[in-house]
Amino acid sequence: MPEEQLVTFGLGSEEFGVDIMLVQEIIRIPPITRVPKAPSFVEGVINLRGNVITVVSLRNRFGMEHAEETDLSRIIVLEVNNKVFGIRVDAVTEVLRLEEDAIEPPPSVAMGVDSHYIRGVGKIGDRLLILLDLEHIMGGEMSHESGN
Repeated sequence: MPEEQLVTFGLGSEEFGVDIMLVQEIIRIPPITRVPKAPSFVEGVINLRGNVITVVSLRNRFGMEHAEETDLSRIIVLEVNNKVFGIRVDAVTEVLRLEEDAIEPPPSVAMGVDSHYIRGVGKIGDRLLILLDLEHIMGGEMSHESGN
């Protein structure tokens, strides 16, 4: 049975999963430099070993209320379509394997999260895991470089 390996994380009371193959690393929250005129969901940029990386607030992206940073807050550094960026999450929970038959297509009204950010819902026992479509998280804002 084909399966996916996921990194799971919490945002508020919801639990989300991203494909582990897209995850470069998980880091504590460093100082974040704000960027003028960036979209509201872009928190700013960080310096990760000499590389400047955009950090997205998933809470802002999903229209959730702001939450204070805690000891569990993390940035998951991802590479999607050759673009490296970070997503700020409330807590990283675990790495797990999910069989493909435990993944359902996203519901039409997707638990308060815009459904085009979701590629499916995973069922683990009585838990539901929202599987994110990371290509849409950044939207068109990152998919084309400026100066064209």
